Amino acid sequence: MKIALAALLFLSLIFGAQAQSKDFILLKRGSNQKNQIRFYPGEDITYKSKKLDYFVTDQIVSLDKDFIYLTENILSPADIEEVGIRQKDPRNRTMRNLTALFLGTGGILLSVETVNTLIKEDDDSIDSGVVITSGILIGTGLALLPLRYKTFKNTTGYGIQIILKNLD
Repeated sequence: MKIALAALLFLSLIFGAQAQSKDFILLKRGSNQKNQIRFYPGEDITYKSKKLDYFVTDQIVSLDKDFIYLTENILSPADIEEVGIRQKDPRNRTMRNLTALFLGTGGILLSVETVNTLIKEDDDSIDSGVVITSGILIGTGLALLPLRYKTFKNTTGYGIQIILKNLD
């Protein structure tokens, strides 16, 4: 029993070490953990380099100390001007949820008031206060749509870093 327990402990340490040995690209805007975004090998990255004036989407194949190897290109972190982070930034999920909340609440409020007036009063006049409130909610939801984080500009002191965890 002790041998099986020791073997299980040994295997869990090996697999735990393997799980911690992933290399990644770290985008840092400051020292705050919330402002850090990680890209791992195998993920797609959308970037704009100093040589190109448009965004390119490519898959990260591997990472080196000084270079990022992509399927179509090899880049240095200093060559990257901007990285597209629409799908990657966790703060965008919060903004997307808030947008959906305001749009959904405004639409549901207007729908419920319409159904209530049709059932109770048999006419199609909706209370002006409900129309104003649902209009404000829908307008707020529409105003939040363009406020998401779109790109990470490589202009800060922290910038883009390659973190190598497996030291072969």
